[in-house]
Amino acid sequence: MTTPLVEMDGDEMTRILWQMIKDELITPYVDLKSEYYDLGLENRNKTNDQVTVDSANATLKYGVAVKCATITPNAARMKEYDLKEMWKSPNGTIRSILDGTVFRAPILVKGIVPYVKNWTKPITIARHAYGDVYKNTEIKIPGAGKAELVYTAEDGTVTRETIHEFKGPGILQGIHNTEKSIESFANACFKYAIDTKQDLWFSTKDTISKKYDHTFKDIFQNLYDTTYKAEFEKLGITYFYTLIDDAVARVVRSEGGFIWALKNYDGDVMSDMVATAYGDLSMMTSVLVSPKGVYEYEAAHGTVQRHYYKHLAGEETSTNSIATIFAWAGALKKRGELDGNKELADFGAKLEHACVKTVEDGKMTKSLSLISTFENPVILNSLDFIKAIRETLDTLL
Repeated sequence: MTTPLVEMDGDEMTRILWQMIKDELITPYVDLKSEYYDLGLENRNKTNDQVTVDSANATLKYGVAVKCATITPNAARMKEYDLKEMWKSPNGTIRSILDGTVFRAPILVKGIVPYVKNWTKPITIARHAYGDVYKNTEIKIPGAGKAELVYTAEDGTVTRETIHEFKGPGILQGIHNTEKSIESFANACFKYAIDTKQDLWFSTKDTISKKYDHTFKDIFQNLYDTTYKAEFEKLGITYFYTLIDDAVARVVRSEGGFIWALKNYDGDVMSDMVATAYGDLSMMTSVLVSPKGVYEYEAAHGTVQRHYYKHLAGEETSTNSIATIFAWAGALKKRGELDGNKELADFGAKLEHACVKTVEDGKMTKSLSLISTFENPVILNSLDFIKAIRETLDTLL
């Protein structure tokens, strides 16, 4: 390696797997250069979450990052980790700094049949990476009173709308987005569809959200009509908009093989649904692509809390690490591509191939064995599965 990549460590069982992956699959083969940031919840609390901001800015500097799964704390986590405050989602913070779009796609493996039997091609989720609930402001309403939405323009003009007249305690949430970010999202989706020659679907709920969601719809349609329509027609691919509830029905009936563009929260939820329906949450890739040409790779799943507590108790776990390995492989491939380092890019591709081949050879973790069509799969614990991938990798190298 000539240029470092940014390495963002994380929490719980995925943090344990992170070190195993580095020890078994990365450092024995790669002269790894990384700028390390510890995004474990304890360190985020210690640094008042400054480490998250620093890692995002480092990603802007170096262009490629790989991130471990992290805890987004709730009230229970706040007590468990003795937090100073309930820190926001680190993914949300990083996405708001990098902007761009998160593309998530399932890792297809022979022998792992999707729950939706007609899904024979991958569905790629294009998730907007800014704003909405991940950049929200919340208030607990203590009692009766009027809540208003107020906007004060630079010239002092005030616009206000009544949100609700509370008769008693309640809750309030304010979310926002920017036209610039929505345009970046739309451009990224159209370009990705052209690059991969896939149809693009976009869905929101503009019939209910007549200004917020409708703005997304209008920006997508305007960009398509003015910039991308001719190229789409030339390639024989399609763009269309539909309501999100209609889209869900269409997606389930489809064979796959398209990009489904969604707002931030919708993309978060639907990517988990799609990943699970294809077989396993830990079988989905995720990459944030910014308009500046910056890439951040991560697994699309959480920190696997239940397995972590088993690990702490000294019990054996069988945790699927494929999505996290693919995050490392994707980052190494992109670092190699950007630096003109073909050997590094080839290694990343072979690391991905080794993961798939190991499972197709019948060696897998318990969660995969439960949905596999193999009659007698070899079920391996967390470390032994990674070591089996290393054995496969050695044959490919």
